[in-house]
Amino acid sequence: YRDLHTFELQAPTRLIEWARGNRVCVAGYGQSDGNEILQLIPPPTLLTKETQGLCPERDFKVECGGFSERPVYSLKCVPNTSLLVTSGPPDSTLHVWQVSAEDSDVIKSVSTIATENDTGQSWAKIATISARAPWVLHGSRLDGVQITEVESRKNVYTAASRGSEELSNLAFLDCNTLLLCCATGQLCLADIRQPQSLVEAMSVPSAPCSEQWCMGTRHGAQGLEPSSQPVARLSSRGLVTLTDLRKTSEFLALAKARVPSPGSSAEFLCISWAPALEGYLAISGFDGTVHVYDTQSWDSSGREAEPIFLHKGHTFGGAGGSRDPPLVTVHTWHLQKPRTLLSAASDGSLHVWDWVQPCGKC
Repeated sequence: YRDLHTFELQAPTRLIEWARGNRVCVAGYGQSDGNEILQLIPPPTLLTKETQGLCPERDFKVECGGFSERPVYSLKCVPNTSLLVTSGPPDSTLHVWQVSAEDSDVIKSVSTIATENDTGQSWAKIATISARAPWVLHGSRLDGVQITEVESRKNVYTAASRGSEELSNLAFLDCNTLLLCCATGQLCLADIRQPQSLVEAMSVPSAPCSEQWCMGTRHGAQGLEPSSQPVARLSSRGLVTLTDLRKTSEFLALAKARVPSPGSSAEFLCISWAPALEGYLAISGFDGTVHVYDTQSWDSSGREAEPIFLHKGHTFGGAGGSRDPPLVTVHTWHLQKPRTLLSAASDGSLHVWDWVQPCGKC
């Protein structure tokens, strides 16, 4: 490691979200009342260009926080605002939160967004954007995807129904284009200027019906078409596919990650592109590790890929005293520092780490 910082949360978290001012938002997913939502100030070394080595254990600072009466399974900051949107069981209702001003340390609930025609659907996957106005894209199934204006709670868009497959992820590619990933691995594109248009982009390699998938999208440089950025998909057996949405008849690359045999649950699968490092992605959700891969040498053979770095810090224990080995529940990349990632685990541990560039890769 070049750098490693740790923080022990009071409860396990399954999400990490970057907020305004280089802050970090986390939330608990326990089943009891009083799940914390916290905004943390990162370690000082993340705010400077110089590397200062290891820091004390509690090198994050809690800036403000609140409590949710339900588990928080998804949290997104609304760009250019002080609002957060969360979702979680037992239904697909969204909750909107206000991060208070500097003279207060409270994150308070300000409104809820009910899903139209909600017939007992599971918790909603969400994405946010503020291109025209603060919008939230949300849905738990393919036939229930909507865009809602966060502040007015006005419905802006409802996707055309193309089945009721469960969703694992959804994303804004730009202010007009949406990308939806089903748990079965199918990708669907939608254009909000054409409400009746919902086009399946590509299926996945033949796989067992029980296999679950998630996706990760990469935001390109300014002026680059979003559709030109590859979409990465990860399966519960460790298969990774890269797809160019402009040419969906074939894979850009296909590889097998070095992961343990899939368990009974794939709810923590996570794959993400490095925003400041070309061709690098990370995966987690199989055990207590985070794998980092350089995809630039991948082809469509489906061969096993060798990770260039393996973060094992969570496997050495943390808060909570659990007898079970911790499971990484989520990871995310730092927005500016190329090789810096944040990861959280089921034991309440939160890590920020930066690995040393391998020789020959400088």
